[in-house]
Amino acid sequence: MKGFAMLGIGKVGWIEKEDPAIGPYDALVSPLAVAPCTSDIHTVFEGALGDRHNMILGHEAVGKIIKIGSEVKDFKIGDKVLVPAITPDWRSIDAQRGYAQHSNGMLAGWKFSNFKDGTFADKIHINDVDMNVALMPKGMSLEQAVMLSDMAPTGIQGSEMARIKPGETVAVIGIGPVGLMSVAGAAILGAGRLFAVGNRKVCTDLALDYGATDIIDYQKGDIVEQILKATNGLGVDATIIAGGDSNAIAQAVKITRAGGTISNVNYFGSGETLPIPRLDWGNGMGHKDIRGGLVAGGRLKMQQMADLCTYNRIKPEKMATHVFDGFENMEKALMLMKEKPKDLIKPVVLIE
Repeated sequence: MKGFAMLGIGKVGWIEKEDPAIGPYDALVSPLAVAPCTSDIHTVFEGALGDRHNMILGHEAVGKIIKIGSEVKDFKIGDKVLVPAITPDWRSIDAQRGYAQHSNGMLAGWKFSNFKDGTFADKIHINDVDMNVALMPKGMSLEQAVMLSDMAPTGIQGSEMARIKPGETVAVIGIGPVGLMSVAGAAILGAGRLFAVGNRKVCTDLALDYGATDIIDYQKGDIVEQILKATNGLGVDATIIAGGDSNAIAQAVKITRAGGTISNVNYFGSGETLPIPRLDWGNGMGHKDIRGGLVAGGRLKMQQMADLCTYNRIKPEKMATHVFDGFENMEKALMLMKEKPKDLIKPVVLIE
């Protein structure tokens, strides 16, 4: 197979490998569309997962099944399927504990471009395919479908972990693709006032479209001061961290009122520690819960995301600002995520 790979820290390129072997419950998928992610940038250019050599990148894809194992029951060759970024081992104690995404080790449900070759290849290996993919609904665009791998479920999980109640005040720090989906998720769950922290107009416009009521521009002053002023010093009931550097944790603690929840779906790719301001956390007794989690992944999550699209609850395809035709544009799309021009939200590469 051919794939676009991390050759080493800071180095990418095309490589050829043997086709992946499949087990009785597995499948091979040929991608129809893929999308690079900021996580790929952390992996390659920051070495966030360590020094990987000749590892095919990518964890977002929609594709067509081209080979199945002998025990696959629910899918057949030719099916178009939604491929989640997280493909857990469902026959594991961790799955029974309710944390399938950490099956056989913390974050180990995240296999693509972490423990095995990713989705930027002409053949993608899917473990336990009956439990890890979902049929792509008829009529769904590829741009919409590929957003369901990671951006939509991760962002919406951010709002779920924030325990938002109808009418509560919520802040989303970082409104890239995941943050935008957190805004959409918070709106679905009934947030009243909804702050979106960002600066690029293409993102702020879409945040308002997705349900944000207030834009907090970090270039116009400290976001903590802005949000506390806007809430008369009360702060927000819940904060979702979907972007930013390690200081975002401290900012979230400061703007979240006592008894509130801080939900993190941001990938902190560098540094040894994350700061928690002691006094703003009530010396550890302020009932400010800090929660962080990898998205669940798996078939059910993909089916749920597809239903949210089918019944017009979310429109993640609006985030596809740069669409390329042809696998040969993979590097160009990846570098856009690194450079983040002002008009970018998310690039997509259509392969068929």
